Amino acid sequence: MGGGVIALLTAVECVLDGHKVTVVDQGPIPHSRATSFDQHRILRALHPADPPATAAALRAHRRWVELEELFLTRFYEQVGSLTVLPPAAAADAAAMLADAGGHARELTAAGLADRYPHLHVGGGLGAVLEDEAGVLLAERVLAACVGWLKWQRGIELIEHRAVTAVDGESGSVRLVDGRVLRSDAVLVAVGPWSRDLLPRSVSERLTLYRQSLLYCRVPRHQSQAWAATPAVPALGTAGGAWLIPPVAGTALKLTSATACRVADAITDYATDPYWQRKLEKEFGDILPGFGPAWVTAAKDAYYSAFAPTGGPLLVALGGAGFAYAACGGTSFKFAPLIARSLADRLIGRTPSLIGLGALDGPPLDVHTPQLAGL
Repeated sequence: MGGGVIALLTAVECVLDGHKVTVVDQGPIPHSRATSFDQHRILRALHPADPPATAAALRAHRRWVELEELFLTRFYEQVGSLTVLPPAAAADAAAMLADAGGHARELTAAGLADRYPHLHVGGGLGAVLEDEAGVLLAERVLAACVGWLKWQRGIELIEHRAVTAVDGESGSVRLVDGRVLRSDAVLVAVGPWSRDLLPRSVSERLTLYRQSLLYCRVPRHQSQAWAATPAVPALGTAGGAWLIPPVAGTALKLTSATACRVADAITDYATDPYWQRKLEKEFGDILPGFGPAWVTAAKDAYYSAFAPTGGPLLVALGGAGFAYAACGGTSFKFAPLIARSLADRLIGRTPSLIGLGALDGPPLDVHTPQLAGL
């Protein structure tokens, strides 16, 4: 169940293993309201002070390249990734990435200013510039998954049918029109809209977040500089600003942790002027010449996270039933590894360790007494 990247890539993995697969979504497949549906996402290897995640990201990079070949579609722009850090942390991060088998260059504050004069990074900060990284064209990824799946035997895509109940023990799924699907294994790819399919003791611990984003057109006189700009998952600001450069016809995307807040419910997707002005002011200090005239669109997006960890969650629903609640862009970049791990569980195979805690440990079992204490 689901029309986003986790559901679709897990379906791909199951098909590659020779299984029949049915994908169900309350909207079209892929679903434009899926958390993973957007112009682009950052794929970076470096996760400072986290060697397992860094090694996992390098494996994800290689699998994304393989998926481009499988789908015969280009959706990964390897423009690199730039992580701004204090000099000592940058040196440690570059060494850690090298130890994991990645390729990176450490930039001093002077080197950073010389190479990217259109980014104003103050405070004597340095950076790590990595090669095996870049931008995933998210909407194109989802379209490529569906395009490939439609040509495979044993695939059924059921669109515009909401799921009203899931029984992991029996492998049955009830649709809004009363139809019951029966299977050997079930995966619920939980998004902000489908939290109610989980037991209440689990769903109430999934925190809903709302994030505001700006989409911009860069000035013509800066177009050449921006064409040579990598993805920047961390600009070194106190507010946690990051950006995705304009690649393959997409817009420059700007946002910050300061524009992320807890939401009570999913309402609209319009960005309140307050949050747009807040982001415009924040990036006015980062991008020389930036102003409201750059902004061509603003929108809000939603994602959920498991409150105790702040990340994704894997739930055992009984039998061969599982639910995976993703967490924003974190799950997108690791999606090929997550999909492989989920597919292994669905077919009864012990999954390989992938370096992500939510998948490497035992799933949360809704039938255990401990769950009642959550």
